[in-house]
Amino acid sequence: MSPRDDNPIDCETGAEDAETAAVVAAPPAIVSEAPVEPPHLMKRTLAEILLAIANDTSRERVSIADLVAAMQDRAFGALMLIFAMPNAIPTPPGTSAILGAPLVFLAAQLTFGRKPWLPGIIANRSLPRTDFAAMIERAAPWIARAERLLKPRLVAVARPPAEYAVGALCLLMAVILILPIPLGNMLPAITICLFSLGLLERDGVWILAGVVFSFISSFVVFGVVYAMVAGLLLLLSNILA
Repeated sequence: MSPRDDNPIDCETGAEDAETAAVVAAPPAIVSEAPVEPPHLMKRTLAEILLAIANDTSRERVSIADLVAAMQDRAFGALMLIFAMPNAIPTPPGTSAILGAPLVFLAAQLTFGRKPWLPGIIANRSLPRTDFAAMIERAAPWIARAERLLKPRLVAVARPPAEYAVGALCLLMAVILILPIPLGNMLPAITICLFSLGLLERDGVWILAGVVFSFISSFVVFGVVYAMVAGLLLLLSNILA
């Protein structure tokens, strides 16, 4: 028997030293924490994004491409709302001509289930930043209130294939909006805004409200066009009589 075996205290001491060495050699445990998203990258509301663009004094003009880039994954709902909203309130002349064309393209793509895309001839159109800021300052409070009311309801109405029918109605409203028809801007623009808000949060209630407004808009515009044609025919008949 060896001297070490004769001394039990030495054996116990050796075991303790081995355990201590193992603890020291073991790497420290790494506690994984969920990554915290920086405040500037957290999802902002649509109203906050628009105000940030409007208040960006480093740019002189705001192009359609700038708005598309800022929306990122918000896709059709946010983009159509941005382009329809200025036509729902008093705006500088020519606004509907600039913002109406993107609505036609976006609504057509929504109708056929395509991803949002705009050609360069449309995407490069722009407005002075001061004019854009004036529109957003009036519209942002209303957008913020509307966003607080949105929540997923009647989701089936806001998803394909019902979404394609929404795109077709938006396309009809967009075509009416860009035509030079008296009173032909505001109601179709409001209708597209309702559809867009519904698409933003898959809120079927807002989409159903848009359906109602689409019929009202069509009726009013048809009445205006009918009155214009009837008046023109009456004028021609009086001239030729």
